[in-house]
Amino acid sequence: MSVEGTWDLSLSTPIGRMTAVVELHEQDAVLTGVAHGAGERVPLVDVVLDGDRLTWKQAVTKPLRLNLAFDVTVDGDSLRGTSRAGRLPASTVVGERRTAPERRA
Repeated sequence: MSVEGTWDLSLSTPIGRMTAVVELHEQDAVLTGVAHGAGERVPLVDVVLDGDRLTWKQAVTKPLRLNLAFDVTVDGDSLRGTSRAGRLPASTVVGERRTAPERRA
């Protein structure tokens, strides 16, 4: 399973609905990525795909300074799961893949 591509995410947080765009790339069997949202671009760290489970961490400064941990299940071009910020309640995350890399023959 490949999770490469551009994903549009929607997060239902305690302070309201937020959106973000996540770009995932794989090179030499290592997943990397960046997230765009709230006017900032942040790197993803510890990106791990285990079967259909995708996890990563990212730090944001807007609207609050938070360290987020994502844990989602990927089903084709959709994903669903949670994002946690420390001791705050988990936020629901849903997403759709906007673009995927072209498949090599």
